[in-house]
Amino acid sequence: MKKTVLLILSCMLTFSSMATITRVVVRAKAKDAKFIGSSMGGAHIIVRNAITNEILAQGKTTGATGNTMLIMKTDLKRGMAITDDRTARFQANIDLKEPVFVQIEAHGPMNRKQATAMASTQLWLIPGKHILGDGVILEIPGFVVDILSPRTHRFIPLDEVKNAPLKIQANIVMMCGCSISKGGTWDSDEIDVKAMVKKEGQPFSELPMALDSVNFFEGSLSVTEPGTYEVLVYAYHARSGNTGVDRVTYIISE
Repeated sequence: MKKTVLLILSCMLTFSSMATITRVVVRAKAKDAKFIGSSMGGAHIIVRNAITNEILAQGKTTGATGNTMLIMKTDLKRGMAITDDRTARFQANIDLKEPVFVQIEAHGPMNRKQATAMASTQLWLIPGKHILGDGVILEIPGFVVDILSPRTHRFIPLDEVKNAPLKIQANIVMMCGCSISKGGTWDSDEIDVKAMVKKEGQPFSELPMALDSVNFFEGSLSVTEPGTYEVLVYAYHARSGNTGVDRVTYIISE
């Protein structure tokens, strides 16, 4: 009798200690655009126990940005997939003994730190109940704004800008790296791009920036005095609410 009881207890303990691999696909999608993948350094994904904060899995999304026609121009019906085998993703393989309430975070894009943002959600993971296909999609808003000129902490002789306006130039793309162009899927005419300039910490000028070529915006600033200047370039899209900012400081020297 004792042997039978011990055998039952042993089986129960063995069963309770068994962990089941649970696969979870996680993707990061740029708001009003496509998926953040290898071309932008991916998005860093963290799956953690929402109660204890223990990290259960982490890694980067890799792969392509996805099918533009399907994601941006197709009327989707319930259950219709918007990804394929090449679309960027991270797959977590987690050993679970019991259901766990988790927080899933996406930080991206990883190759432009000034633009990196975080999106998260919470859900239950059930042992052996995989979340595949499109998986968990986290939406990251914004634009990637890179000021190209003037360069950070550049010393510019006053004589150089007295005769010709200072060019303020920026490269702007969607968070997935998708291009902004006149009349394109991401239309530059719908995006408000401006430069805000300070001199010695005080407001100095604000000027519009126009598209010169794909992703490339430019404006001209008149400068007549030496000093330390700061340029902040922002992009704003009213319909989606996407925003992005970059800033540099430069010096006009006598």
